[in-house]
Amino acid sequence: MHDERRRIEERVERVHTQRIKPAVYAATVPFEVEAWQAPGEPVPFAEAAAAPYEPFVMGTPWGPPWGTTWFRMRGRVPAEWAGRRVEAVIDLGFVGDWPGNQAEALVHLSDGTPLKAVNPLNQYVPIGNPATGGEVIDYLVEAASNPDILANDFAAPTPLGDVLTAGDRPLYTFRSADLAVLDEQVFHLDLDLQVLRELMVHLGEHEPRRHEIMHTLDRAMDVLNLDDVSGSAAAVREVLAPVLARPAHASAHTVSGVGHAHIDSAWLWPIRETKRKTSRTFSNVTALADEYDDFIFACSQAQQYEWVRDNYPQVWARIQESVNKGQWAPVGGMWVESDGNLPGGEAIARQLVHGKRFFMEHFGIETKGVWLPDSFGYNAAYPQLAKLAGNDWFLTQKISWNQTNKFPHHTFWWEGIDGTRIFTHFPPVDTYNARFSGEEMHRAVRNYSEKGAGTRSLAPFGWGDGGGGPTREIMERARRLADLEGSPKVVIEHPDDFFAKAREEYEDAPVWNGELYLELHRATYTSQARTKQGNRRSEHKLREAELWATTAALNAPGYAYPYEKLDRLWKTVLLHQFHDILPGSSIAWVHREAEAEYARVAEELEALTTEAVAALGSGSGETRYFNTSPFERREVVRDGEGGTGFVKVAANGSAPLSHDRPDGAVTVEDRVLDNGLVRVELAEDGTLASVFDLRFQREVLAGRGNLLRLHTDLPNYWDAWDIDKHYKNRYTELLGVESMTVVERDVLVGSIRVTRSFGKGSTITQTITLRADSARIDFETEIDWHEAEKILKAGFPVDVRAAHSSAEIQFGHVQRPTHTNTSWEAARFEVCGHRWVHIGEPGYGVAVLNDSTYGHDVSRTVREDGGTTTTVALSLVRAPRIPDPEADQGRHTFTYSLLPGATIGDAVAEGYALNLPLRRAEAAGAPPAPVVSVDGEGITLEAVKLADDGSGDVVVRLYESRGGRAGGTLRTGFPLAGAQVTDLLERPLEPAVTDGAGGVRVQLRPFQILTLRLGRTTAG
Repeated sequence: MHDERRRIEERVERVHTQRIKPAVYAATVPFEVEAWQAPGEPVPFAEAAAAPYEPFVMGTPWGPPWGTTWFRMRGRVPAEWAGRRVEAVIDLGFVGDWPGNQAEALVHLSDGTPLKAVNPLNQYVPIGNPATGGEVIDYLVEAASNPDILANDFAAPTPLGDVLTAGDRPLYTFRSADLAVLDEQVFHLDLDLQVLRELMVHLGEHEPRRHEIMHTLDRAMDVLNLDDVSGSAAAVREVLAPVLARPAHASAHTVSGVGHAHIDSAWLWPIRETKRKTSRTFSNVTALADEYDDFIFACSQAQQYEWVRDNYPQVWARIQESVNKGQWAPVGGMWVESDGNLPGGEAIARQLVHGKRFFMEHFGIETKGVWLPDSFGYNAAYPQLAKLAGNDWFLTQKISWNQTNKFPHHTFWWEGIDGTRIFTHFPPVDTYNARFSGEEMHRAVRNYSEKGAGTRSLAPFGWGDGGGGPTREIMERARRLADLEGSPKVVIEHPDDFFAKAREEYEDAPVWNGELYLELHRATYTSQARTKQGNRRSEHKLREAELWATTAALNAPGYAYPYEKLDRLWKTVLLHQFHDILPGSSIAWVHREAEAEYARVAEELEALTTEAVAALGSGSGETRYFNTSPFERREVVRDGEGGTGFVKVAANGSAPLSHDRPDGAVTVEDRVLDNGLVRVELAEDGTLASVFDLRFQREVLAGRGNLLRLHTDLPNYWDAWDIDKHYKNRYTELLGVESMTVVERDVLVGSIRVTRSFGKGSTITQTITLRADSARIDFETEIDWHEAEKILKAGFPVDVRAAHSSAEIQFGHVQRPTHTNTSWEAARFEVCGHRWVHIGEPGYGVAVLNDSTYGHDVSRTVREDGGTTTTVALSLVRAPRIPDPEADQGRHTFTYSLLPGATIGDAVAEGYALNLPLRRAEAAGAPPAPVVSVDGEGITLEAVKLADDGSGDVVVRLYESRGGRAGGTLRTGFPLAGAQVTDLLERPLEPAVTDGAGGVRVQLRPFQILTLRLGRTTAG
């Protein structure tokens, strides 16, 4: 047989594209269209309905950036269309190949009922199937003219990322708005050809099945009447039917399709636009559920459900109906799909608590899995947190983006730092926006790592980010691929069902231990420093407010615990932990609003804490210092009159200034600070020339300490997301000093201030402070930043031979090798840590602490004298230009610290102390006892609050923080009626063990999290 592949494939492609696709709609009649441009922000339907509309002509530009244009569309279905399938088809002037980052619209009936969205790949609105003919159609269409922020492949920064800078030039040109007859035979022929063509080209040239499909397609084209596509479509489909009916091989891989519409809660659009994106997509989904009984849609992010409930009650009612029918599957159990690295441990616990409770309250469904397809790596505490929230499985996709190493598993057990394991799956289709194309199905099978042991994988399908979600075309593809030779089998099913089947067939799946590090997007630990600082401050202020509100509720008659306010504030913070807000990868508008929100949260939490503390002592009294940290503090403090004092205060307690004095005084001579514990010498260039640990009689540094380096930072592609390894190759050391001044010389504290200017008008002022009775050296830093495509790092070369570094994560820490033996270690050239990083050798360690920094790197070299230098470098601030051309510009204030001679326990305690400054307040009367106190090395108290059910029980969350076993006793500052071990949702798991003297015995394995519910004895 002659080889005619090229002729046949080109013939099929042309006929399909130029003849069959244009014939899907058999007849069209244009709508009469009028338009009204809403001024400013979006308006309610009632306001738009009453607005003055003007005639609008197709081909007219419309839509200023971030604008809303309402179109009134009127038409009548021709009588001769009776009995046929009639739809409205609207093309707003869609552009590009990204369905979720451009124009989109929601179609309403004239009474305000939302019908369905119009998106680039989902342009129809059902009218009649069949139509009766003569129907009068009157629509109001709310069209959003969102700009394409990442147009031209990141070619240049754009001002379009903020309504304040975007201008008003129209972005789109309206192409068409028609009533149309859908020719169902041609529609299905189009799908038959799509599936067969794509299957054919992805089969090997040696496969008989490829040639069978090819020659069948050739014969089908002979049957097609090019002058009457509609009339011959049925006959063409009959020719194709046998090859579409050939069943899949018995050993064919099974792809579990789950409808999905990944919608970033903010990213290249502001939060207000996400509220509309969710309504549009959810309208599409509920409409599709009416059309396809076998459709199942999985949707996470309780926050987005709440937006729809509050703003689009009719869409909300349709969601509830779809949930009841089993076609809509709430998943994920989190308030939003948060970043996987940056939120604190308690914040991730609350993500799970608030998300799961929302779904239980509104749908009666307890979600069973963590659904996080698109986050930038996943911390090693997740397995334990997920299990403690009642989850059985974990799903993500993003690790497929790794820059260097291919992750070795798709179905596996993920083991966290405490030993908890959770069944985990990475879809080998390598997308969370699947459409069941031939290329995707081929990739899913080719990629799948568990061949020979597992037989199934999951594929989330649908257009995301406002692209409209799943479509009927995708559902039709799935039906054709359900049992088709040469393809994996596709079954639409609930993700819970997929995970149950996958686990049943592969119970002994391999184990991955530790963090799921994404070898990409490493700059998300640093970009948009003010957003990150706002999050860190909010997390700690929430801890503070809950602790002192609980203390007041237990000790101050008449004080009411602020349940509603704390709940609302937590949800605000949780929202802003979304994986494109907190990582700093959103447009300017998003981060501008985030900074304002964090300021409002801080103000309200400050008021709540002030109110609670005031309730603990009425009238004038002595000055007291309140310690929110879980550790006893002995610190130098300001006395309120500009001087300094010394205080000793218990964990979770309060105390006045101490009459005791520290063991040693601070001296300041020239450029030397000394407190009897450490001696710090500054060089003439303002760096640390020496840090000598007087306790251990050893020099800490092996080079200039606090060395600031300004690196060139232009990643290959994703500016705000990425820091590529070549940044290390070009840098300037900031050694010029404008001034160096002693600014404090007190027996309790000494400070030297260094000011530098550099770059394009940037300045940095650092106050280096040493206090009595503490080895911690603080670097209070103010930066006025005006650089572009740069990153600023602060390095500490330490004279220790550290085999690994330890970095705090959620409820514990992870150890990472300091060597680069393999590509896996080499890829971790920038990593995430929370309040501290620790390096050490047997007998001696050093910690670097911070109050708002996450990104850092740790490297190791051997000196000529044979000693080893281990360098910790903090990433302080960046200057990406895309998607926000002004990212991080302006003023920043933060503190980081060097702690010589530190153990892991010291790093934990001082990390809390730096992030939870003592609170000074006037209070009368005796200080109340701490709500709870804990003895036992390594047992750390993370949260103290009243139970969410309003019962008055006290809930505390503990964890083991040092990486070893820990035992001790928890005692309460109130009469204890009983104690229960609970899950994160405060549901009882088992009785706690008491000691018979009012205490609760605590035994923790390394990094174990324990939640206790403590009942209170009531009087009478």
